[in-house]
Formats: sequence, C-alpha cells, structure tokens
Amino acid sequence: MNNLPSLDDLNIFLQVAKRASFSAVAEELGMSAAFVSKRIRALEEDLGVRLFHRTTRRVTISEEGERVYLWALQILETLQQMGDQLSASKREPAGQLRIASSLGLGRRYVAPALSELAARYPRLDIRLDVHDRLVDLVAEGVDLDIRVGNAIAPNLIAKPLARNRRVLCASPEYLERRGKPRALADLASHDCLVIKERDHPFGLWHLRGPEGEETVRVRGGLSTNHGEVAHQWCLDGRGILLRSWWDVHDCLASGQLVQVLESYQQDADIWAVYTSRLEGSAKVRVAVEFFRQYFAERYQLPAARG
Repeated sequence: MNNLPSLDDLNIFLQVAKRASFSAVAEELGMSAAFVSKRIRALEEDLGVRLFHRTTRRVTISEEGERVYLWALQILETLQQMGDQLSASKREPAGQLRIASSLGLGRRYVAPALSELAARYPRLDIRLDVHDRLVDLVAEGVDLDIRVGNAIAPNLIAKPLARNRRVLCASPEYLERRGKPRALADLASHDCLVIKERDHPFGLWHLRGPEGEETVRVRGGLSTNHGEVAHQWCLDGRGILLRSWWDVHDCLASGQLVQVLESYQQDADIWAVYTSRLEGSAKVRVAVEFFRQYFAERYQLPAARG
C-alpha cells in the first residue's frame, strides 16, 4: 500500500459499490461524475488494487473490491460508533443524521418536525429521504426510519410514536353516484383506489372488523404508488380509498370525504425504527424523543367505532 486511504474516498467507494453507478452517486452527493471517478482512481492507487471493472454500460466490483468493501464498512462503522459514543457521553448530539420516511408522512409530519429539531440541535447535519418503499437501514446507511405500519422485522428496534389506523373513505359525490357500501363484500362492485406504497399489499386490503381479521380483493380503474395522488383522486370522486387517519382526518372533519364501513379498519401505527440501542447514539436518541413529543402534541387518534 502506497498511502493510507482517505476516509472520504472510502465512503465514496462504498456508495459506488452499493449502487453500481458513478453517475448516481455523483448526483446523490452533489458531485460531478468525473470527480467521483477521480476519487475512485486515487483510492485504487493508494491501495494498489483495482476496485471496479468498468465498461461503457456497467460498473461491477472486482474481487479485490469485495474485500476492500468489507474492510471499509468496518472502518467507517467503527469511526461512526466512536463518534456516537463520544457525543452520547457529552450529551451533545452532533454529526450527520439520516432519516427516511414515506412520501406523505414525510412531507406532512416528518419534514416540519426536522425543521424544529435542526433549530434545537444546530450541530446535527440532518438529511431526510422520502420513499415509496421500505428502506434497508443498514445497507442504505439510514439512522432512523419514521414509518407507518405494524409489520416490523425482528432484527430492528421500534418505538411507538402515535396510534394510527387506516380507514375507508370516499367523497360525497362518489357515494351519491355509486351508493354507499353496506358490507365488506360490496367493495368488489365499487371502484377502489389501489396504492402500492411501502408495506401495502397491492390489491388486497386486510381489515379488522366485527368478525375479526378479514381480507378483501379490490380493483378499480386508477392505481398508483403515491398515497397523495390516490388521496386527490378520492377527493375528485373517483373511488373508495383505504388511507391513514393522519392523512384524511381533516377532510373527514370538513365533509370533503365520508368514512364508509366504519366498523372496519387497519391498524397502522406510526413508529421510529432504528438498528441499535439508543444509549450508543446521542443523535438518534434525541431524534426519537423529539418525534415522540412532536406526535403527542400534534396527533390524536379518536376511539374506533365498533
């Protein structure tokens, strides 16, 4: 080895290895593709190995690159843990805090909360990514996921932030035109707005009702992977929507939407999800506690109707 590798170069290398793309990493990090390529070449010179096989169409990691990848992960994770523990001992959160959330919840609740969190802890460098899918916290380097839904992998740690449920609703115009469903089976003859978003099973609605858990297959002429798009279609009178209370309660209160089949619901609480115990990370600890208080002050789920 000619020189000790740069930690910044190791981080760039990890990102390129994960995404198999120089241009994608450059866009995410706010760099030029030429600069990313230059840093990878510098790292290869420092280590004396070839890290990637490059063609005009694809980038693949080499055998030596696979070994470097494992070492780089360990080195950067150890440094991160050292920084977290030192910050925790000083009770002064600092450093980059990467947070993920879904599109709608991220815009409506998480983003405003992070604005306040940043003002309270100016030494935090906060990044929010919103997705229409579940994120892999370890592989994608995410510290904290604010998510809706009660199916959480056993290898993750989850702290409840707020009770929530998904309810069925439609616009008054749609119900006047198509009639109000009286039983769960009636949904088969209605236009339903189907969402493929994070943990939603596409076209299958699992609901809890008077007889316990039931599943109904639904369909309609409109479907999307974006909950806010489906919400607008519902307001436009295009069909029946299964959507979280946090997203539709304002419209239900104003009469823009009407809840249907009120004895049926889908439990979908709001959680803070992370990978390691809070004692080792001041930044994650204060963020989780902040979100708990934030939702407690701004979100109240009414009692379910049986």
